[in-house]
Amino acid sequence: MKKSLLALAIMSITSAHADEGMWMPQQLPQIAKQLKAAGLKLDPNSLTRLTEFPAGAIVSLGGCSASFVSPQGLVVTNHHCIYNSVAQASTPERDLLANGFVARSLGEELPAAPGTRVFVTKEVLNVTDKVVTPEVAKLSGKARSDAIEKNQKALVAACEQDAGHRCSVPSFYGSLEFYQIKQLEIRDVRLVHAPPAGVGKFGGDTDNWMWPRHTGDYGFYRAYVSKDGKAADYSKDNVPYVPNHVLKLAKEGVKEGDFVMAMGYPGRTNRHRLPSEVQFTFDHSYPAFVKASGETLAIIDRETKGNKDLTLKYAGQVASINNYYKNRQGMIDSYAGSDFLQRKTAEHEQLKKWIDADAKRKAEYANDITKVEHLIAERDAEAKRDFNYSYAQPRLLTTARMLYRLANETQKPDADRKSGYQVRDLPRIKSGVASLVRTFDPKVDKAIAMHHLKNYLAQPAAEQKTAFNAALGIRAGMSDAELSAALDKLYAGTKLTDAAARDAWLDKKPADFKASDDAFVKAAVALYEADMKAEAEEEELAGKLQQAYGSYMKAKIAYMKSKGQAVYPDANSTLRVTYGNIAGRAHGADGTTWTAFTTVKGVQAKHTGTGEFDAPKAQLDAIKAKDFGKYVDPKLKSVPVNFLATLDITGGNSGSAALNAKGELVGLAFDGTLDSIISDWDFNKANTRDIQVDLRYMLWNMKHVDKADNLLKEMGAE
Repeated sequence: MKKSLLALAIMSITSAHADEGMWMPQQLPQIAKQLKAAGLKLDPNSLTRLTEFPAGAIVSLGGCSASFVSPQGLVVTNHHCIYNSVAQASTPERDLLANGFVARSLGEELPAAPGTRVFVTKEVLNVTDKVVTPEVAKLSGKARSDAIEKNQKALVAACEQDAGHRCSVPSFYGSLEFYQIKQLEIRDVRLVHAPPAGVGKFGGDTDNWMWPRHTGDYGFYRAYVSKDGKAADYSKDNVPYVPNHVLKLAKEGVKEGDFVMAMGYPGRTNRHRLPSEVQFTFDHSYPAFVKASGETLAIIDRETKGNKDLTLKYAGQVASINNYYKNRQGMIDSYAGSDFLQRKTAEHEQLKKWIDADAKRKAEYANDITKVEHLIAERDAEAKRDFNYSYAQPRLLTTARMLYRLANETQKPDADRKSGYQVRDLPRIKSGVASLVRTFDPKVDKAIAMHHLKNYLAQPAAEQKTAFNAALGIRAGMSDAELSAALDKLYAGTKLTDAAARDAWLDKKPADFKASDDAFVKAAVALYEADMKAEAEEEELAGKLQQAYGSYMKAKIAYMKSKGQAVYPDANSTLRVTYGNIAGRAHGADGTTWTAFTTVKGVQAKHTGTGEFDAPKAQLDAIKAKDFGKYVDPKLKSVPVNFLATLDITGGNSGSAALNAKGELVGLAFDGTLDSIISDWDFNKANTRDIQVDLRYMLWNMKHVDKADNLLKEMGAE
């Protein structure tokens, strides 16, 4: 690989805190001294080899991280990452969420939720010069966005000539660099084991992001392929995938002070954002999100109360909303008591002074720094205006718009279609449509839409969307009764509530949509022209912003390098490694000292027998009898449940393997503490702690509660 800005940015890293940073695997040799000092016993160079141990065992679920733990394609991840699959497999008569599930044989395994995937990374290449060619570098606005997208699609198409693989070309450092990532896309994924909710979700939303924690956040999938080892759709003839590498389970438990690292796919961090972006996010975006999310949760609770089937249908959505709701609120609270904006502003002013101090730097960077600030202000103003509009979308309207866009895009050559609507995207689209069967109800959807449409219509008429209002038959100043009647008319005039009718639209032509009298289909057709115009305007702004932001990041990297400081890229759902040590906190957020471990004694103490704190009887009996077996910690004299570490993680890291100094599995990362989750924006050495479920607790539960002896044997734990 040629030396890139990414490599140059970390030539001198002495001032970077050892535990900070979500490092790309290829960066690790350059921080070898820090890794060794922290306690790593493996050769740091070995961690860069994606097809070798241990990276070859780490996979993505497309939103969570996971790992292979047996030669038969057994995949371990968090319970909350498989939650939707468990919910969709549940019925009022067979509630797998509440009672848990163990497949005693391959034949008992259940199909995961539609669209579930296991992505195995095979190759990462720097393709910056193929994306931002000299010709592209001269462009701006939408022309630049379109040209970059065209080059990305061409690279993806060539990469995906290798059937069964999914390729992507994400950007790094504000689109300064682009990497091509090739992954085997395993499409036949099956549910193998989920502990009861009283283990996997013990503490529920009350304990979410909190410490001390006692949650058994683990679960298992299995990856299947065709008999010739190729990725394939679900079939009874498929066989378990044989990975090149699997993680070994640690025979010895971890203790406070031990080295630990996590390998996974963190979603998004924002540590390189400008002060204006920080201010907009914490003064408007996050508070608006928290308000809207809280309102949505209250509506779902009201509309599903007393109906077990509806509760199960919306369980996955509720869990997801609750997670982000508490996350964002925690960030807001941390921000309110911090000097983050002042520090960010001071740092940005120092950058600008450094640029102005040198004529060459000023000529290269100054105009783009000014430009990026103006473009961000324009983007954020539009986001604020359109916030309520973004929520005021009946789900069937969103589905109809997507289906009509698909019909239009399929009239073009595949290379000319918009990303997200190419042939490669059809399985995902079909799975999304199919998932409505177990995740949607018209009554609940209408209630949610009604609420958010009222908020939207309360805005000044000039801030509303004329085409949207006309398509839905709504207007500013409507009474609640009039709005409800307009929605009733839409829902009564559609057949998209029927699964077969929805599926039929996947293969129809634009003319079929235009001829339809289905209320939501008609609305989608009426909105199409306005949607395309709005998209073009967004892409024009995005293209200008991308160019200016790249220049800003180039300046920041040069500035930080001049100070001898590292600049790692913000997380972007690509494979990263983060490392640190198991450690408690002398001053926890609640004013108490946080020990590094919790134990099953805390489960027993928290158990109430109802709601979020309802541990299974078999577990409580084992705790009472001190039936801990080989999983007892000699110092704690109990079974460890969760442990704290100084790992730098974020959303997407859920399910990441926590590895010891020898690269053996010791647990799974699943959460952070509430006062440290602002580390997505502002890493704090003293406060940042992430939470892992201890491997010993997982194995003890599987042995003593769920009797999953077949899986223990398969993983070599017996």
